Amino acid sequence: METYFNNDLKEVELRKIARKKVMKLKSFYTHLLIYIAAIVVYLLKEYLGFRLNFFPLKYINGFVIIVWSAFFFVTAIDVFASFKIFGAEWEERKMNSLLEKRKKQKWE
Repeated sequence: METYFNNDLKEVELRKIARKKVMKLKSFYTHLLIYIAAIVVYLLKEYLGFRLNFFPLKYINGFVIIVWSAFFFVTAIDVFASFKIFGAEWEERKMNSLLEKRKKQKWE
C-alpha cells in the first residue's frame, strides 16, 4: 500500500512539473508570435514606408525592437537552458530527495 501511495504521489508531482513546463513553453511561443508580428510591422514601417500611425503600431521603433529583442532572448535562454540544466534526471533526483526527507520526518 505504501509503495502504491508513493508511486501515485510521484506521478502527481511529475504531472505538476510537466504542466509547468508546458505552460512555460506555451507562453514562450505566444511571445514569439507577437515578437515576429512586431518585427514585421517594424520592417514595413521603416523599410517599405508603410504609414502605420495608429495607437499601438506607431510606437514600434528601433529602440523598442532592440529592448524587446533583449528580453525575448533572455526568455528563450530561460526556457530552453532551464530544460537542459534542470532536465528530467535532475527533477528525478530532486523529487527522490524530497520524498526521502518526508519519509524521515518524524511527528511526535
